[in-house]
Amino acid sequence: MLETKFKVAFLLAVLAFAALPIMGIFRGTTLTPFEESPSGSTEMAQPEPETASKDEPIQEDMVTIPAGPFIRGTTSGGFDEQPQRTIFLNAFSIDRYEVTNHQYQQFVLATGHRKSGPPARYAKSIGRMRGTNQPIVYVSWDDATDYCRWNGKRLPTEAEWEKAMRGTDGRLWPWGNTEQPNGANWARVQDGHELSGRVGSFQTDKSPYGVMDGAGNVMEWVADWYDEMYYKESPEQNPPSPEHGIYRVLRGGSYTMTGADIRITSRSKMVPDFRDETIGFRCAISGISEGKKQEKKT
Repeated sequence: MLETKFKVAFLLAVLAFAALPIMGIFRGTTLTPFEESPSGSTEMAQPEPETASKDEPIQEDMVTIPAGPFIRGTTSGGFDEQPQRTIFLNAFSIDRYEVTNHQYQQFVLATGHRKSGPPARYAKSIGRMRGTNQPIVYVSWDDATDYCRWNGKRLPTEAEWEKAMRGTDGRLWPWGNTEQPNGANWARVQDGHELSGRVGSFQTDKSPYGVMDGAGNVMEWVADWYDEMYYKESPEQNPPSPEHGIYRVLRGGSYTMTGADIRITSRSKMVPDFRDETIGFRCAISGISEGKKQEKKT
């Protein structure tokens, strides 16, 4: 009798555990705190609708950086920012502004390339980042490379990016060597920009050459593979990207950054297929810009 009761109890326990997944289906999936709907329902929170921008699209504009030396790196920064060295670069031109939503959309429409954007559950702020002249975000390194190639350009090298944003005198921020908490679109002060802003909104975040938003707004993909020791080992003239790596380099700050250690010399890294709302890019070309729109490839 005891053995029969034990078998019955065991069978009931097995049936109870087997029923749990079915009960879960009928009850619905429990959301994480990051996905919880403000209405309290069990449905997935939807991204905000894209807001129509009345801004006229900003025109493409490139700044020519003349050939010559500049001071790269700093002894005031992290290990991968050292040593401070004088590097010579040939003349090149770089976009004055980060690539915008409008500009990237023209590329998508012309080529059928995938749109920028994350899975819906992570896109709760994306509707407020779709302004015509806000920087494009949620693009991978390959997306950025494909856009630049379509536009007759390329991603800047890490050395080109640093010279364009820093000038030749070794300054730590685009405006000089004195830190300004409100100098760029960071998360350090209440500056009216909860997310990314219209490109060129912060006039203080302008390099000696007139290139905008190097210190803040969004981080930017550059061409190079990341190598922690590369500042020590690279050639002194036109240093190319390391031949291989795991991560691609990101340069510049973003609207999420805080703390007291934000410099234009700071180097970041990420796997090339990563996409995030804090990462965008701009393009460059070798030599002097002709000041006209490049021929685009379909």
